[in-house]
Amino acid sequence: FGAAAQRLRISPLVGYLIAGVAVGPFTPGFVGDADLAMQFSEIGVILLMFGVGLKFSLADLWAVRGVALPGALVQMTAATLLGYGVGALMGLGAAESIMLGFSLSVASTVVLLRALEDRHMVKTENGRICVGWLVIEDIAIVLAIVLLPTLAGFANGDSGGLPLTAVLSTLAVTIGKIGVFVALMLFVGARFFPWLIVQIAHLKSRELMSLGALTLALGIAWVAYELFDASFALGAFLAGVVLNGSKFTHKIAEDSLPLRDTFAVLFFVSVGMLFDPMTLVRE
Repeated sequence: FGAAAQRLRISPLVGYLIAGVAVGPFTPGFVGDADLAMQFSEIGVILLMFGVGLKFSLADLWAVRGVALPGALVQMTAATLLGYGVGALMGLGAAESIMLGFSLSVASTVVLLRALEDRHMVKTENGRICVGWLVIEDIAIVLAIVLLPTLAGFANGDSGGLPLTAVLSTLAVTIGKIGVFVALMLFVGARFFPWLIVQIAHLKSRELMSLGALTLALGIAWVAYELFDASFALGAFLAGVVLNGSKFTHKIAEDSLPLRDTFAVLFFVSVGMLFDPMTLVRE
């Protein structure tokens, strides 16, 4: 399907999505394992963000803070309010309208990064702003997920929801955990992980080098998610950032590229498997 899309001069991503629809549970014929596909897609996101992180230094991110930070926050707020308004006009309830707004406020990291890479724009000024913007969105959506159930409860007049103090307490703890993780990565990980990669490289085994890089990417992403309430994507991105600038950065990026591309494709297939074409007829 990807090859067919390329021949038709449209993005191969469209082909991957259609492939997912074809093997999804809503179309006749073979049905793939959607749960397994979703797990593979998470690996694709982790490897993609790790690869992008390898191309970025802390200086690159700091340089775009004046645009990326306020821009992402203003854009997310505006999109959420517009989505809420559209939902209300469509007759949706307050909770559903809030969910629609949140959903519209966040860009797909995988889609945007693939588009930037295809156009060789990742290292441009606009590319750096986009990546910084995505990092801010990724942190913001983690906080939004914490807030969403309570906001939906308040919107529907559900007095049985958590009190506001409990919500704010949970939000503060989440922000604190993410802050601790980022600090550990920048001040401890930035010294330890490059040293570890150098030790592995001295063993002069290509497979150990590749395995070490993948283990770092997947392991740090898991730690970020499991222990610090951050996302896989943020953890993997920071793993790449702290390895940026080491003398083996280029080799790590080169060795991980085939796996990264393969699993990134599976991300789009898994999204296609979630789509029921009959929704377009019913709704």
